[in-house]
Amino acid sequence: MFGQLEDLERRFEEVLNELNEPGTANDQQRYQKLMKEHAELLPVVEAYREYKKAKQDAEDAVSMLEEEKDPDMREMLKEEYAAAKQRIVELEKKLTLLLLPKDPNDGKDVVVEIRAGAGGDEAALFAAELYRMYAHYAESRRWRVEMVNADETGIGGMKEVEFIVSGNGAYSVLKYESGVHRVQRVPETESGGRIHTSTATVAVMPEAEEVEVQIDEKDIRIDVMRASGNGGQCVNTTDSAVRLTHYPTGIVIYSQTEKSQIQNKEKAFALLRTKLYDLECQKAHNAEADLRRSQIGTGDRSEKIRTYNFPQGRVTDHRIGLTLYKIDKVMDGDLQEIIDACVTADQAAKLSRMNETA
Repeated sequence: MFGQLEDLERRFEEVLNELNEPGTANDQQRYQKLMKEHAELLPVVEAYREYKKAKQDAEDAVSMLEEEKDPDMREMLKEEYAAAKQRIVELEKKLTLLLLPKDPNDGKDVVVEIRAGAGGDEAALFAAELYRMYAHYAESRRWRVEMVNADETGIGGMKEVEFIVSGNGAYSVLKYESGVHRVQRVPETESGGRIHTSTATVAVMPEAEEVEVQIDEKDIRIDVMRASGNGGQCVNTTDSAVRLTHYPTGIVIYSQTEKSQIQNKEKAFALLRTKLYDLECQKAHNAEADLRRSQIGTGDRSEKIRTYNFPQGRVTDHRIGLTLYKIDKVMDGDLQEIIDACVTADQAAKLSRMNETA
């Protein structure tokens, strides 16, 4: 591990030198690539340098103890040695986690797709609540949310909603939300007070860049039409909505949230690229079935991952066995405790796998 850390520290210095070279900023593609590498290396190098300092502090304390005769000074040096050793243990654990294999998509923005499942109108209402939950969570992280398409019901529900979340590391956090979410509660329309169970499926996909997915124009049909639903001025009176049909895969994309046809077309193509990229990622995951099953948040999207039980006020994540009794806060976007637990479980699974193969 330490040989790898030395190599990373050397590369970090090389990147810094390249960034400081005259003219580097003029080549924006190279500059952005170097900045991204710098950001990835910085936490590892900082932790490694802190580790080396703690090692040196421990060695210095031992060396001084051998020569020191004063009882008070010896006691102080023993305390310094114990503190340094404790810090070394903590930093070794931190460095091990920092060196775990990274998901190449972790730094990307995401496209989130929520579809109402079993449960009719109640499922559509739940899908709309999940959308608001993620929108509030994104707002708390200072991320931007852009709606791409929403198929709304007349009572405030959503049969389907697609939106883009843009922010630093959005995929690394939200990827744990993919799967089937289940709600248990008494619907407002239920006169007998019976608890109903409904579901919604959440798919979180890393947003693909144009260089990652090439789309042949011959494979696409583009239709323009008037937007449907409750739109503002101009939305329902001009042919601004765009529908893309991708012949090879049968994927259909509909974008209508912008007043401009050009903007809707851009969003539609961005979503199509993301779905095509996601198909390739799914194929790769399926080819590595054992690895996929060993990780949290990269399982099959038909897997039930979480239950929201309103009568008991609890939220249970079935993958990690976590239950929280604060459903109102969770539905208002307070997801961090759940996501942190998923990250910890995912890291533990990766460490276990790494130890097995070592």
